[in-house]
Order: sequence, then structure tokens, then C-alpha cells
Amino acid sequence: MHKERIGFIGIGIMGEPMARNLLRAGYPVILYSRTKAKAQALLQEGALWADSPRDAARACDVVITCVTDTPDVRAVLLGPCGVIEAARPGLICIDMSTISPAETRKMGEALAAQGVTLLDAPVSGGQIGAIEAKLSIMIGGPAEAVEKVRPILETLGRTITHCGPLGFGQTTKLANQVMVIHTIMSVAEGLAFAEKAGLDLETTLQVTTAGAAGSHSLKVLGPKVVAGDLKPAFMVDLQQKDLRLVLEYAEQIGQPLPGTALVKQLFAVLQAQGRGRDGTQALIDVLRQLAGRKV
Repeated sequence: MHKERIGFIGIGIMGEPMARNLLRAGYPVILYSRTKAKAQALLQEGALWADSPRDAARACDVVITCVTDTPDVRAVLLGPCGVIEAARPGLICIDMSTISPAETRKMGEALAAQGVTLLDAPVSGGQIGAIEAKLSIMIGGPAEAVEKVRPILETLGRTITHCGPLGFGQTTKLANQVMVIHTIMSVAEGLAFAEKAGLDLETTLQVTTAGAAGSHSLKVLGPKVVAGDLKPAFMVDLQQKDLRLVLEYAEQIGQPLPGTALVKQLFAVLQAQGRGRDGTQALIDVLRQLAGRKV
């Protein structure tokens, strides 16, 4: 069976395991990253290297981007030596970053004028989900193109959902992030309260995880809080980028999000302390500080 040649751009915490899963599934993968050193492990595992996004797109049937923010995606797709310089009818780009829905639609229009189809397909599930190919993938774009690349996406995730036209994948991801940060806030507040009240946190975690308070965040981040493990499953800096996107788009559509704005300000405390690369579970330290505890 023919497997599409895939250009994969962005070899970070999420991108590296995603590209690895494509390789393991037998897809020819051509990599590009601003820092070639990040790609060395994958190159040793059989991936090839391209010197620019344009060169990756020229050699591939499908281009996947997984980079940090809207300007990064725009540079990769539309900038000098970008994908658009290798544009041709039939090329499909799948952006799996989390970026602006409005800017996604603008980039899609520019690519469509050259015959290229853009799909927005942000993911949820974190680094573990990427490693285990259990991501939830939210897709926006034409249904025909979505079905064409569905086997590729099924190599990366467990739940593949077509959310609507271009931009709807990003919008769904932003809604997801609103809900996620509120569950992180609930975990931090609940454990800070339990700690201050003198409860045994291991016991508290065992009871609450099994009850109505149980959530993915509590199950995954709760044990990290109890162990004092602040290594990131998802970094504060990246969470803040997502919350900025949420609040910008919420303002555009006229939807107040007071709780989201509050949590963004609390994460800003960590950034002001130089802790932007900590995991989001570090939010509990802000609450400890509010109670007068030195952290």
C-alpha cells in the first residue's frame, strides 16, 4: 500500500514523538526544524532532512506543522523559503500547532489561491499522548481532505474529530484549553486547601480521584504536586500562549471569560518569578504564596 511522503516541521516536545510514530508506521518522513540538532535522533531512526519548509514541501505529499505560535506557522507556510514556494494543486498542509483561528483562515485563503489545502488539526493529550499515539485531534477544513489524511492522523491519535470548516479545529482547541486550565486551578486550590488544613495529601488524592472530583488533570498532575515534581507535561509559558489566544478570540466574538483571565494572571506570577518552563502544576505554588508560605 502506498504511503504518502510526509514533511514534518517542528521537532519539539510534541513534534518529535509524533514524527517518530509516523516513521514506525512506515511513512517516509522528511524533517525540518530551525535547530537541526533536535532532529538527530529521528534522522538516525530513518527520517530524512530538508533544509527549509519549501524543500520539505517540494518532496512530500502532505506537510505537517507543529510549532509554537501563530507567527511561527505563518513563517513556515507563507514566509521566505516557506511551503507556499513549493505550492501545487493537491498538496495538503496539516497544522497541528495551537494558534489563532482567524489567522488560520487567512493562511488557508493564501494557500488555497495556489491550490494547496490547509487543515487545522490541533491536539490535546500532552507529551504522553503524543508518545503513546493517543492524542485527541480536532480538525477544521474540507471533509474530503480530512478523509484523505485520516489514516495519517490515526497514526498519531486515538480520537479524530472533524469539527467543521477551517479554523474550527483551533476554536475547539481553545475551548478545550479553557476547560483544562479550570481543572488545573481546581486541583491546585483543592490540594493547597488540603495541605493548609493538615490533611495527608496522598490520602486526599486517593479519595478525590475516585470521587466526583476525579479528572484527567487530578489523575495526572495531582501525583506530581504531591511528589513536588514540577517538570512540565505542559509548560506554563505554552499555557500562557494558549490563554492569550483564547482571550484575544473571546474579545473578537464578544464572550467574557472572567475565570480564564484570572488563571492567566496567576500563571503570570510564575512567569514573573522566572518559572515559565515549569509545568502548569506549579500553579499550586502561587496559592501557597497567597497563604503566606515561602516557596
